[in-house]
Amino acid sequence: MKLKILIIFNFIYLSTSIYGQIRLRKHSIVQSKGATLVEANKDLSESNEVRIEIQGEFRIIKSNGVPSHKVGKFPNPGNPNAILKQKHIYRVPLKPKYNNNIVPLEMAFDFGVAVNGVPFDPGAAEWFQGIRNSKWQYEALSGAITLGVDENHAHVQPTGAYHYHGLPTNLLKKLGVESGKESPLVGFAADGHPIYAIYGKEGKELKSSYVLKNGTRPIGGTYDGTFVADYTFQKSKGDLDECNGVVVNGKYSYFLTKDFPVIPRCFRGTPDESFRRDRHNISKNEKDLPMRVPIKALKACKGKSKTDRCSFTGRRGEHLNGACSDTPGGKVICRPEHRH
Repeated sequence: MKLKILIIFNFIYLSTSIYGQIRLRKHSIVQSKGATLVEANKDLSESNEVRIEIQGEFRIIKSNGVPSHKVGKFPNPGNPNAILKQKHIYRVPLKPKYNNNIVPLEMAFDFGVAVNGVPFDPGAAEWFQGIRNSKWQYEALSGAITLGVDENHAHVQPTGAYHYHGLPTNLLKKLGVESGKESPLVGFAADGHPIYAIYGKEGKELKSSYVLKNGTRPIGGTYDGTFVADYTFQKSKGDLDECNGVVVNGKYSYFLTKDFPVIPRCFRGTPDESFRRDRHNISKNEKDLPMRVPIKALKACKGKSKTDRCSFTGRRGEHLNGACSDTPGGKVICRPEHRH
């Protein structure tokens, strides 16, 4: 008797991409004690590739998404995905504009990209009771939900995309970020403003202006950082504004901080669409599309309706069967159920 083992596809399990948010896990945890990080002691066989070019009024950043430093073991018990080469193509304005009104970071966007071509993506697609877009989104680094994050505060999407949820520890060491020294450039935000880390003018550590709320949540538990909503912004409490930014040498700049939000959760400019994970509508050339949502999964459901059967060939040549399903971005894609 031939047994069929149904393997729930990894990108349904942990992904923060649009493709992976179709089915959400339900959680009831309301308190946490911090994340246990996977030791980052592994060298990758693939080399880091990143190229930054100036084209007109934009800076174009192309990379394979492979970090230039040691990483944790992937897959691991909290993250079942292996690091794979990507085709990241980002575009940021050379002269970013500053807006008085902030633009919240959407789950569909990366906040920015590091100088090594690895994206900054602070949000986790995990909600209390699995209620997406509710107030109670879990903070990725709280440890409430095991995400297999390594010592670079990073893990891997089901597409193989390595991404930072917090301070990229080994990258910062490589760049020479240390107390008493003004931070070198660490990356670029999606709106074009530069990203630095921890230390500002004269090497002073810059503090976030977010604090934990007092009291008990409506869903239970005290405000301890388990959820993003556990924090509130208090102007002038620290050195940075609501988007973890400040003017440095006459230019508005974002800072990564040791404390929440670590990676900013909003923009002072307009984020470029190239940082949107589900960005199939911005390019007519499929070769230029990022690889976070398989193009074949979209084509498999072209002209079909939700729940129709579908199939396509995966990135590793495997045959994938599934059903067409809507995404939060309004597209219909083939969601694999099992593989042969």
